[in-house]
Amino acid sequence: TEASFRCVTGWSRLGEVWEGVWVRDVVALAQPKPEAKFVMVHCYDGYTTNLDLQVLLEEGMLVWAVNGEPLAPEHGYPLRLIVPSRYGWKSAKWVSALEFMAEDKPGYWEERGYHMRADVWAEERYGERPVRRRT
Repeated sequence: TEASFRCVTGWSRLGEVWEGVWVRDVVALAQPKPEAKFVMVHCYDGYTTNLDLQVLLEEGMLVWAVNGEPLAPEHGYPLRLIVPSRYGWKSAKWVSALEFMAEDKPGYWEERGYHMRADVWAEERYGERPVRRRT
């Protein structure tokens, strides 16, 4: 699947060809509860990022290769999430789990002031203030 990758700092990789599985196919197998509206992506290094479940269903892909080559470890091998309409910090590397949630909660960068949605087309880079995780 061809999709571009955009970093919050302004650079982009256009027309990358990703190989993987659609998140919607994984979610269909997982059958989350009806109240699930958001997802927390967990990674092997402890990183987390939140996403709207609907966005993941529409365009999210769990990938293991790009441009005909396996992902390099520094780019997320063995499994990376790609969400083309969101800034790069939402395309988490080294994905270990998807947690389905009824309420939106901030991930690592969102707690530090990055935007909760990160929509590229709306230029949602930074929030108004850092968000603290509810415990």
